[in-house]
Amino acid sequence: MLAKLLVRYLKPSGWLLLGVLLFQAASAVASLYLPSLNADIIDNGLTKGDTAYIWRTGLFMLTVSLGQITASIIATYFAARAAMKLGRDIRDDIFERVSGYSEREVTDFGAGSLITRNTNDVQQVQMLAMMAATFLVTAPLLAVGGIILAIEQSASLAWIIAVAVPVLLVVAGLIIARMVPLFRSWQYKLDGVNRVMREQLTGIRVIRAFVREPIEEARFREANTEIMVVGRKVGSLFVLLFPAVMLILNVTVIGVIWFGGIKVDAGEVQIGTLFAFMQYVMIILSGVMMASFMTLMIPRAAVSAERISEVLGTRSTLVAPENGVTEFPSPGAVEFEDVTFTYPGAEQPILSGISFTAAPGETVAVVGSTGAGKSTLVSLIPRLFDVTDGVVAVGGVDVRRADLDALWRTIGIVPQRPFLFSGTIGSNLRFGREDATDAELWHALEIAQASDFVSQMDGGLDAPISQGGTNVSGGQRQRLAIARAIVHAPHVLVFDDSFSALDLTTDARLRQALWRELPDVTKIVVAQRISTITEADRIVVLDDGGIVGLGTHEQLLESSQTYREIVQSQLGAEAAR
Repeated sequence: MLAKLLVRYLKPSGWLLLGVLLFQAASAVASLYLPSLNADIIDNGLTKGDTAYIWRTGLFMLTVSLGQITASIIATYFAARAAMKLGRDIRDDIFERVSGYSEREVTDFGAGSLITRNTNDVQQVQMLAMMAATFLVTAPLLAVGGIILAIEQSASLAWIIAVAVPVLLVVAGLIIARMVPLFRSWQYKLDGVNRVMREQLTGIRVIRAFVREPIEEARFREANTEIMVVGRKVGSLFVLLFPAVMLILNVTVIGVIWFGGIKVDAGEVQIGTLFAFMQYVMIILSGVMMASFMTLMIPRAAVSAERISEVLGTRSTLVAPENGVTEFPSPGAVEFEDVTFTYPGAEQPILSGISFTAAPGETVAVVGSTGAGKSTLVSLIPRLFDVTDGVVAVGGVDVRRADLDALWRTIGIVPQRPFLFSGTIGSNLRFGREDATDAELWHALEIAQASDFVSQMDGGLDAPISQGGTNVSGGQRQRLAIARAIVHAPHVLVFDDSFSALDLTTDARLRQALWRELPDVTKIVVAQRISTITEADRIVVLDDGGIVGLGTHEQLLESSQTYREIVQSQLGAEAAR
């Protein structure tokens, strides 16, 4: 999975990678060439007192060293560019895929996990790509080339390398093998920390209202401690790796000096050759260390790559049809035909046998007890979910056959919990239609009964809005969300309990303005207050996922016991007669 991800996203950076490989190869060859020159200076210059040879060879070594440094800098620059482009492209693709998810996929992954996958997980793969591009050629060239040149210098000491390298590989392999499950656990623990943190930031008002700060602090401390424990284990193994490698390296150097000294004393090896052999041993083991360090990053990056691939490989259950319908023969018409809907994993359907129509310009209200399926019903109109059975049609077209962008352009939604984006009032109102004029924005604000408080804010339409709209009240946030839907200029307006934060007077004025100013727009209203929907053209009464009443307010008072009970509970027995 990791290899596929790297190949797929590094392919466009092929010329950068080619440059990395060429310059890294040049740097490695220069490194391998220097010990031989050093041996020549010692054996042919110092021992013979040839100062000119020493200067000539020394200047050549300096030139080679400068070339090595230059090649390394250029290779690192190219590797960094390729890795940054890889991270950018992966993040773009993840964001694009997640943007097309339905609520089902977002809920399955969790918002915190999706954020982690698009940040920390991408960073792990990005870092591995950079290290791989940096060490991919250097490490094998140094290790293999060093072995060949070391044997060329002194074959009688080659057995030291034959012992040291396998020992180093075994020790590094054992330590890295224990890190793989820990890295996987660490990533999921990080998801947990992000999830808890996000919940606490989102629900800070609820936490303070119920004096839950100590409990939530303990909950975060527990999640934080879990990731700390895993991180400590990883750190312990990580700390163990390099001392073990250095121990093997130093023991190997001691062995070279010990047994090489015996060879020098016996006249079998020259001093310069011994020093060159020692340098080649250092180069070989440093190459193995580079490979070990890169191998150390592979398990963690592999886990991250799997998590990224899960997101990229998960397609939205809301599949856009090929050549979807973009023209609606009956703009504003909404029809439910024997609709049944069951949430994934649920044993019973949340909606069953739902059938009703809303003609263009009509107002259809949906009422019922908590859990009756009201919000689920209106979520089927913009195709936030697909029906399990039956047909939902908008504008005379089955929503499953409609082009999604065209469908969403014809529908304006005011959700149960309105959300405003960071920016200004104007930028939020233009969220669905960027070319809307200021006059159109103020007209929408007047309909939504929001023009008074907006005109009093510093800057008016340019007044700042914080993320989530936390710098305005709940009622103001709802009215701004209603105005945003109006600016969208849809044929169908869906209000999912969008008047609950408004007082009765504001609620009445807003409804009157909606009916008066938008007579041709179909309005689907989910409401808890009976007073909000008494003038609706049709009222759908839901109970336990089915329709138990359908008609006007007066008709339902006569024919629906459930509706009479709702009216009686809110307006009293007199109003229910």
